[in-house]
Amino acid sequence: MRKLLVTAVLAGSFGLHAAAAQNPPAPEAQTVERTVKAQPNKDTQIGLYINVRPDCTSGPLPTIRLATSPTSGKVVVKPGKVKATNYKACLALEVPAYVAFYKSPPDFVGDDTLTIEVKYPGGRTEIQKITVNVAGAGGQKI
Repeated sequence: MRKLLVTAVLAGSFGLHAAAAQNPPAPEAQTVERTVKAQPNKDTQIGLYINVRPDCTSGPLPTIRLATSPTSGKVVVKPGKVKATNYKACLALEVPAYVAFYKSPPDFVGDDTLTIEVKYPGGRTEIQKITVNVAGAGGQKI
């Protein structure tokens, strides 16, 4: 009787693993934190988003969402093109991109924070926590 019970439990365990393999869990979001320096009332690049395949062609661009808005400034994402040489195995390439910019009000000086969620094709998600240090002329905080 014990032998049957152990066999049933093992068979049940294998059934659960097989079901999990058919529907793998979504990968956890990776969090990246960085700081960018900016001047008041000037567009400052805070992100560049591309998708380069192993054959050096462009893949689908990621989806970008402003998860947490900055308190003082504004964030704008614009389409663009990136030219690069010696990127991974690619000697030269030109691919479409999204470029994120931050702009503070003219009288703002200090730190402003924001969070961007980037969802790449294939299911990978990256949470980017960005602190923008806005300084007056000469890089000194006023």
